[in-house]
Amino acid sequence: MALETFPYDTAEHLKTPEHIAAYLEAVLEDNDPALLSHALGAAARAHGMIQIAQETGRSREQLYRTLSEKGNPQLDTLMGVLKAIGLRLSVKPIETEA
Repeated sequence: MALETFPYDTAEHLKTPEHIAAYLEAVLEDNDPALLSHALGAAARAHGMIQIAQETGRSREQLYRTLSEKGNPQLDTLMGVLKAIGLRLSVKPIETEA
């Protein structure tokens, strides 16, 4: 008997700004720009891509392209999407091992 599988969409599991923030923070630890772009796309879909497009002044299609694994969002796009979701970018020192 074949194993039945179902598509997985991260956006379905990002219900609150706190969930989205925790997800993006974990993704940032991997230091992978493609993964971050993909994760921002999932966060934007979870929040509502039409609403994100309206708040950032970009087209929905442009956001889908930019926030894909092959996309390369500019800083203003990144900050605009985060603001529309209710988050902001912050910086903290890298913890080093003693």
